[in-house]
Amino acid sequence: MSTYLVFGATGNVGRRVVERLAWAGAAVRATSRRPRTANLPSGVEVITPDLDVPGALNGVDAAFLMWPFHSAEPARPLVDALTRHVRRVVFMTGGGVRPGLAPELQPTPVARWHATVEHLIERSGMEWTVLSPGTFMANALWWREQVKAGDTVRGAYGQLATAPIHEDDIAAVAVHALTEEGQAERRHTLTGPDVLTQAEQVRVIGEAIGRPLRWQELTREEERARLLADPDFPDGFVDELLDGYATMVTAPPPVVTTTVRDITGTPAAPLSAWAAEHAAEFGGEPR
Repeated sequence: MSTYLVFGATGNVGRRVVERLAWAGAAVRATSRRPRTANLPSGVEVITPDLDVPGALNGVDAAFLMWPFHSAEPARPLVDALTRHVRRVVFMTGGGVRPGLAPELQPTPVARWHATVEHLIERSGMEWTVLSPGTFMANALWWREQVKAGDTVRGAYGQLATAPIHEDDIAAVAVHALTEEGQAERRHTLTGPDVLTQAEQVRVIGEAIGRPLRWQELTREEERARLLADPDFPDGFVDELLDGYATMVTAPPPVVTTTVRDITGTPAAPLSAWAAEHAAEFGGEPR
């Protein structure tokens, strides 16, 4: 039986990949920095992300890889280790990587890190598939404390438009690419079914919890101060995030793709469905 290695197994997408593989009866080895508290399905082998540990890659046929680091420095040894043992890798890229553009020419630091990993994987000799998802719907959870506290969500760049995607739809495509033939050397752009501004996303969440919500626009400096005061938001990422938003808000709106439906046979879920699933986290009634 093939063994599937899943990195970031307790994250928004990685956990869903693990669950889908496990429910299908596959042998799954999952990485977590805290294996004892990973709380993954029964039968899943949980290890630390250290691939130098003897046996970490034994029997692994395919790996799902996402990039949690704020640097590309660990990329080469990690990809080299996978290349020695693994036949296939599915990489979830991010940061607005522009396909075909060299890593050093990418527009942002995050894009440069991810493009570097892509570059190494594509030249590794492994079968590879790159998944390029749009904004995660789970990012809306950044607003949950504001929603619990009142009817106004404050932030900058309210007119920033994205096509947010449900994390489970990303996982569904990833599992197809891991377990089925025909996905080698392909790059899939994944989006949800709708283009929505941040202000419109807040409205959809309000509809899901049965309470009208509104967006209050902040200046960049006001938003920067708000994020720096948030103990749960990494200070080193604040300016990178706002720089990315400033670039995105002046760019053409994203194009909605049908890739999720084309690969899985099921259309991508709308934000309204995701919001209904997570209503309790915003202070609404569980659905």
